[in-house]
Amino acid sequence: MAKPRRAFTLIELLVVIAIIAVLIALLLPAVQSAREAARRAQCVNNMKQIGLAVHNYISSNDVLPLMSMQNCPSCGWGPGYTGWMASILGGLEQGTVFNTINFNLYMNDMANTTAGIVQPSVFLCPSDDTTVRPSGYWATSTYAGNLGGPVPMQFWNGVIVPAVPNLWYPTGGGPITIASITDGTSNTALLSEHTGGLNGNPVILLSSNQSKKGYYAVPGFTSGAPNAPNGTQLALDFIQGCNSLPNTTPSAGTWVFGWSYTQNMPYESANTTYVHWNTPNKTSCSGYGPDPSTIHAAPTANSHHSGGVNMGFADGSVRFVKDSVNMQTWWALASRNGGEVVSADAY
Repeated sequence: MAKPRRAFTLIELLVVIAIIAVLIALLLPAVQSAREAARRAQCVNNMKQIGLAVHNYISSNDVLPLMSMQNCPSCGWGPGYTGWMASILGGLEQGTVFNTINFNLYMNDMANTTAGIVQPSVFLCPSDDTTVRPSGYWATSTYAGNLGGPVPMQFWNGVIVPAVPNLWYPTGGGPITIASITDGTSNTALLSEHTGGLNGNPVILLSSNQSKKGYYAVPGFTSGAPNAPNGTQLALDFIQGCNSLPNTTPSAGTWVFGWSYTQNMPYESANTTYVHWNTPNKTSCSGYGPDPSTIHAAPTANSHHSGGVNMGFADGSVRFVKDSVNMQTWWALASRNGGEVVSADAY
């Protein structure tokens, strides 16, 4: 007599499938978390390399790289200004790319397209989606130098600032030396993260999951004059207006962040620099409507990391700053010579 065949019943099969599904549901977040931890570690390493390159630049030139430097006076006011990231290419083992730049020409001249288009991976945080460049073709960056803040922005009290005098502002900028960072290099921000812009400048609502890539106009805001006695109050009013914008607010621009790492005009605060007005991962705003380059825009540091942003300090270290950082502490980290005392446990 033949023995009966052994097999799974339908119920047993369904139970096994359910157990496998539960295991997958438990393991998938852990896998994603591990991948993000690896991306964040690579992001930190990139920022350390950039910080080291900045210090190599200081060793050679005695000053920090300028946010924008008019390398081609005969070019007029156009893109004859070199961005600060192009200045440190040699310290990032990108000397071959740096040597292709002809500083006697516009940065967007055909002769400079090699440097302008070749993408150094060290300028990209792996957590950000940079498969499409904001400009469509110019190499980009998801890191930005500390321009300063909070008010008035003409102070340029950060460390990555434009050369002065220039066509727009006669005073207040660089070059900046290590000695002028009197607050201490370990208490002063050098750079942080900013998610890259969107190609084609699409309009996105503040409620969008891509709103970090845009900036939003604050109606009725007026900037104060340099050293205005009510400057702090103007900043607080601006930030309150920015954070009170309804979720249905359309973006004033989405293409500008990181549109080109090699080019930077002195009035551009949202390409390769950011400011310490709003705290990390809050809304980036402008008080002057749909002008994506104005010095009065306030692009804040943001990232796709959970809970905060990586920040490189002027001493070359990199630390994680939480979204919950106190605003006064955030402002204090911006200034190179404000005289503030910031403890390491404040952020």
